[in-house]
Amino acid sequence: MSRIDIRHAHALPKPQARKAVEEVARKLQERFQVECGWDGDMLNFSRSGIDGHIALEEGGLHVFAKLGFLAAMFKDPIEAEIKRVLQERF
Repeated sequence: MSRIDIRHAHALPKPQARKAVEEVARKLQERFQVECGWDGDMLNFSRSGIDGHIALEEGGLHVFAKLGFLAAMFKDPIEAEIKRVLQERF
């Protein structure tokens, strides 16, 4: 099983950071057809072969995902898209 583990710093107030995370989630939904939902300050996302979360922390984000066998073949493009969108939004 492959993993994605990204930490990304930000200086946004919590409400703006949460809104930006929601924009990231929309991009993930469009590109990878994941289901998303908030649990406190953590946005969980999943679909067959992908299970992860984006934790909204003070001064940063933590993106973590476990990729199943087939999704692991696409780890690099998935990780690159997440990083690109984080740079764009934060």
